[in-house]
Amino acid sequence: MTLWVLGLNHQTAPVELRERAAFGGDALPRAMESLRQSPQLAEAVLLSTCNRTELYAVAEDGSALTRWLEDHAGKLDGYLYQHADDDAVRHLFRVATGLDSMVLGEPQILGQVKDAWALAHDRGAIGQQLDRLFQQTFSVAKRARTDTRVGANPVSVASTAVRVAQDSFARLEDSTVLLVGAGETIELVAKHLSDARVKRLLIANRTLAHAQDLASRHGGVALPLAELERHLGEADVVFSATAAREPVIQQRHVADALRNRRHKPMLLFDLAVPRDIDAAVGKLGDAYLYTVDDMERAVEENRRSRREAAAEAEAIINLQVTRYQENLRASQLQAPMRQLRAFGEATRAELLAKARQQLAHGKPADEVLEQLAHGLTNRLLHPPTAALRQAALEGDTAITRAAERLFPAVPGYHHPVARTDDADPAP
Repeated sequence: MTLWVLGLNHQTAPVELRERAAFGGDALPRAMESLRQSPQLAEAVLLSTCNRTELYAVAEDGSALTRWLEDHAGKLDGYLYQHADDDAVRHLFRVATGLDSMVLGEPQILGQVKDAWALAHDRGAIGQQLDRLFQQTFSVAKRARTDTRVGANPVSVASTAVRVAQDSFARLEDSTVLLVGAGETIELVAKHLSDARVKRLLIANRTLAHAQDLASRHGGVALPLAELERHLGEADVVFSATAAREPVIQQRHVADALRNRRHKPMLLFDLAVPRDIDAAVGKLGDAYLYTVDDMERAVEENRRSRREAAAEAEAIINLQVTRYQENLRASQLQAPMRQLRAFGEATRAELLAKARQQLAHGKPADEVLEQLAHGLTNRLLHPPTAALRQAALEGDTAITRAAERLFPAVPGYHHPVARTDDADPAP
């Protein structure tokens, strides 16, 4: 079985393709269940964020992952990447550490990787190999962020969007800002807006209680999502990040809002994948629309400042990939080692019980000891001896070389005349 990762991200695919392959809300557990039931996959984890969709799996054939993803998202030729074994391990370590993120070193991705592992674990889709890999991933990411400055002054897409808004025509301390959604991304936006002392904050969400909770913590006003269109014209800046499969803000909504504002400009940030704001909004004269892909250019300066720390983190990851493979090989040896020890212990117990029975019946101790030693030697050496004979007949020199390493020659020892069979001597 091979360890595989298959996926697409902000570096390989535009947002219109990433949103096709995204699994949000109720779709994520259903997709995870589908993966679990796939007969070609022994173990599987599905990671889906606004910037990436990735499948981690243990399988004989990596093409099974491509078939599964394209069954759900359509043809993705030329936009997918696939890694196996060491390269797959390195990729996951880099993802969890934030080295493969749009914002270098961003902290949210580690929590998203943990959530993906937890969902797969709860669905019974993780076995020993992926569980070990993800546990080490969490440890590696923590160490890389602790031992380097790759996570210093954490920057997220949310904070980058707020900074872009601050640098625009909209002065946040004089602006009304509308947040659509109440998840982690919007939570981060609300925090940064609160720190920037935004004048007025509106929060619209499908579940009003979630919007009210967020509003109470950041000094905003909660609205049901059904009232979004009515209040849209009040907003100078809009940040949207929901799990909706279709846009929640249409071009006509923004056009009506601009008329109500007498065409005072609006700034809109679509931080969702799939997109929350109809792309046609960007064609309106007084609407300035940014998507998560537009944030790529905005965070380039951040990347440059963290590259030295990223190089140090890469060195840690390369070392940990080697250690993971060493630990994996060692663990794979545990089963045959346990089997060998169990065979030896069972043989010892059986022949020792026979020897004690012979002593109880008055048989001379020297004779019993001789038979015990001879029987134990014969019983323990019979399986490897038979395997060596078969290997000699088949020309299998690998087993012969292994035997030479396992059983070194004894100087001065001359083998006695072989018995005609390997059976224990009669009691």
